[in-house]
Amino acid sequence: MRQIIWTNFAISELKNIYLYYRLVASEKVADKIRQAIFDATRPLAKDPLIGAIEDNLQDLKQGHRYLVEGNYKVIYRIIQNNVYITDIFDCRQNPQKMKKRD
Repeated sequence: MRQIIWTNFAISELKNIYLYYRLVASEKVADKIRQAIFDATRPLAKDPLIGAIEDNLQDLKQGHRYLVEGNYKVIYRIIQNNVYITDIFDCRQNPQKMKKRD
């Protein structure tokens, strides 16, 4: 079983998502979205290849993959025996922004 490691950037993005929805909706909605994103990553410990290859980051040649949860892409990489969550990207944004973030 692989370990799932969240980068500081991914944690920061998840926190920003939570704070946004707490402000514009409610704490309950923010908690639900945050938990859904977090829960979406759990299967990666057993099968990290379930996510699709992230085309927008292929030129980095680092093997980025993603899962979709709601409006968000959970971007990750497999390094040795670990899965690193590198970004939580809002799919409603221009995908070119993704290259400037990772």
